[in-house]
Amino acid sequence: MTAIYLIRHGQASFGKADYDLLSEKGREQSRLLGKYWQAMSAPEKIYSGDLLRHGQTLEHFLLGYESEPSPVILHSGFNEFNHQELLTCHDARWKDFSKMAAIMSEQPSASKAFQKEFANALSRWISGNHDKDYKESWSQFKQRCVSALHDVIKQELTARKTPRQANQHTNNICIFTSSGTIAVIIQHVLGLSDDKALIINQQSRNTGVTKLLFSEKNLSIDYFNNYSHLTLAGEDWVTFR
Repeated sequence: MTAIYLIRHGQASFGKADYDLLSEKGREQSRLLGKYWQAMSAPEKIYSGDLLRHGQTLEHFLLGYESEPSPVILHSGFNEFNHQELLTCHDARWKDFSKMAAIMSEQPSASKAFQKEFANALSRWISGNHDKDYKESWSQFKQRCVSALHDVIKQELTARKTPRQANQHTNNICIFTSSGTIAVIIQHVLGLSDDKALIINQQSRNTGVTKLLFSEKNLSIDYFNNYSHLTLAGEDWVTFR
């Protein structure tokens, strides 16, 4: 069976003018994962969403991995949903994201305050009652992410049937992506409800790794959200966002 490793990006820059940039901690988390991967099987193919934080996570992962990278294939199907759009549709003040994030950061329990605000924004989006307000509805987002996964699988299975590549199976594929994308892929594989997908999304750690296994007839989950590379470095490295 072939393994697909879904890798969540490192910590982004919440509260800054550009959230999509990795924080210094996010860059180091990515390097720690790359160093950890030296003891694992080398990825023969690498896919990445085309958001900046995906590319930066991959860049610093490779710095830690210290080996020649496989060719990188950009695939926008693995991009995260637009969290700023969700927040703005929930509360128009979030249109100035950096200002609102800064205000949130000044609160005594900033993380809890933002989590509550974001949970309300997610609930509005997922309800399906306001789809016309969004450029991408919840159902469209799920379809996009699942289609991206099956696109990767189909390409690999098709290559195996090509005479020139029949004996050159890919065993390990890495995909650099985001927590929402990983959550709906797990939801798809396990047949979970939207509520369960939200719980999975909330549990995802930065640079956490989820491993899928597939063959021509099967698709399964081996493990979810492994962040051993962070706990080995110290609990302070473990972050949710």
